[in-house]
Amino acid sequence: IVAIKKYEEVVGRKLEIMISGTITDASGRTLSGQTAEAFLNSVMHAKPLSIGFNCALGAKEMRPHIEELATKAGCYVSAYPNAGLPNEFGAYDEQPHETAHLVDDFIQSGFVNIVGGCCGTTPDHIGCIARNAKKASPRKLPTIEPFMRLSGLEPVTITPESIFVNVGERTNITGSPKFSKLILGGDYEAALAVALQQVEGGAQIIDVNMDEGMLDSEAAMTKFLNLIASEPDIAKLPIMVDSSKWSVIENGLKCLQGKGIVNSISLKEGEDKFRESARKIMQYGAAVVVMAFDEQGQADNYERRKEICKRSYNILVHEIGFPPEDIIFDPNILTVATGLEEHNNYAVDFINATRWIKENLPHAKVSGGVSNISFSFRGNNVVREAMHSAFLYHAIQAGLDMGIVNAGMLEVYQEIPPELLERVEDVLLNRRDDATERLVEYA
Repeated sequence: IVAIKKYEEVVGRKLEIMISGTITDASGRTLSGQTAEAFLNSVMHAKPLSIGFNCALGAKEMRPHIEELATKAGCYVSAYPNAGLPNEFGAYDEQPHETAHLVDDFIQSGFVNIVGGCCGTTPDHIGCIARNAKKASPRKLPTIEPFMRLSGLEPVTITPESIFVNVGERTNITGSPKFSKLILGGDYEAALAVALQQVEGGAQIIDVNMDEGMLDSEAAMTKFLNLIASEPDIAKLPIMVDSSKWSVIENGLKCLQGKGIVNSISLKEGEDKFRESARKIMQYGAAVVVMAFDEQGQADNYERRKEICKRSYNILVHEIGFPPEDIIFDPNILTVATGLEEHNNYAVDFINATRWIKENLPHAKVSGGVSNISFSFRGNNVVREAMHSAFLYHAIQAGLDMGIVNAGMLEVYQEIPPELLERVEDVLLNRRDDATERLVEYA
């Protein structure tokens, strides 16, 4: 798909793409392990003329998978089944009228727009299918809601009704000393266990970052993501490819079977670079995290967050046609309780910016690195976990969709001791001038 998109740029016109996959057996998955919906999510960025399945299965076995595509694909659906399943000699016994009868069920049920045959079918099979198809109306294209649709081996769809999405942070070499030590020591197998712990802890997306000066980051990203692909319990989740270097991001995108997320791009290097990166991400079919940075630096107040996010959204959506549902803004979760008065409103500004984005930038999502909020209390996990939980409680009410968190280490808001909660919220919500001193005293 990337090659076709690049060729379209060369010739200056759109090419029609017909995509067909194969469900290999009764598991309902492709040969590489994806479900039908995960496969669909992985390729729909190509805006294909059609998507469908062929081979491996007869029409009877293929039916539920074609039905699923019919309800979820906003393009034409094709079906090219085999003439049943092969016998013990590898030959196909299903007669033309039998195959045509089964395919006619697809047609009459409104599942398909394009029909044909694969292994074992003959001109007689195709002739029987065609005679039935001539009499019927094609499937009508359904209205597909503009939700964020990600995938690993399995789909992850984020709707307005979705619960908060945990992005596992521990496979980040810049933020996890344990993971960093394992990667720098070349122990990638043990590093995989860190990713699995995030899955078991409740992460719905895995963030992977290999930005380290002593490391060949491009090679490390490639190696680790290829290892993840061999572990279905991890590979079932979408991957967030996290780097400040485009070469590392692109290496990561080339390894993703599903639809992942790029973390991140921004206006820091100007609009031209921003557009270039966004167009490449569209070719790979990923969603994108957009940081609230511009040529003047990081947004650190409410107005700057609004200004940069609105400008970024307009360029992405209105200029280059980036799907708005695939945009995730990170309006900068910055550290509070530093002792500097100008930092006291950082959490409030983030929460207000989140609310503004959700109200004014249609379909966009909001995320952030939650642990940033509590850096002032490094070493005190009780206070940090209470700060993370209380911050999320208020930010989610304002519309925060997802966050980069240690999925297994989140305190339950209602279980935070009342005195600690009061002092934490005094800091986060900037409710009193001595809030920092009181929380330090408690800590």
